[in-house]
Amino acid sequence: MLKRRYFDTGVGKSSIVCRFVQDHFDHNISPTIGASFMTKTVPCGNELHKFLIWDTAGQERFHSLAPMYYRGSAAAVIVYDITKQDSFHTLKKWVKELKEHGPENIVMAIAGNKCDLSDIREVPMKDAKEYGESIGAIVVETSAKHAINIEELFQGISRQIPPLETHENGNSGTIKLGKQTAQTTKRCC
Repeated sequence: MLKRRYFDTGVGKSSIVCRFVQDHFDHNISPTIGASFMTKTVPCGNELHKFLIWDTAGQERFHSLAPMYYRGSAAAVIVYDITKQDSFHTLKKWVKELKEHGPENIVMAIAGNKCDLSDIREVPMKDAKEYGESIGAIVVETSAKHAINIEELFQGISRQIPPLETHENGNSGTIKLGKQTAQTTKRCC
């Protein structure tokens, strides 16, 4: 018997990324296979922040690949569907995994997606906010479909990532994470 552990498909991970990067929503989006990668540079105050976003698959068979994508990340966006209580329980398993195996100071953001369907809500915003506060996470309800709070989600992440030290931003060919005055590269999953 296959036991479902960490992933929920269809909560809107890819839709959030597509809305943020391309300002597009696809009603017929296909499930992600493995992971997809997108980038977007956005202004934040008098800085430019570049997000390198790994959108990981929701199927259980891809679970073992996830650490490859969140290792070394400055931030993680964990998405649940406000109309599915099970997806909120799954989110808590993801948070536990990130705390145990992810980067020590990773910024966590919780996105309660599909807020446009609040009339069939199963997860009260109060529960998400309380949980988010207990783990020090940013909590935002979003709708990728209607472009609600998508920009706010990523702006909140931008404000939480600490600045880079000057010596950390050399031209060694590696990507350093954090804020700097000219441009920032942020890896986010």
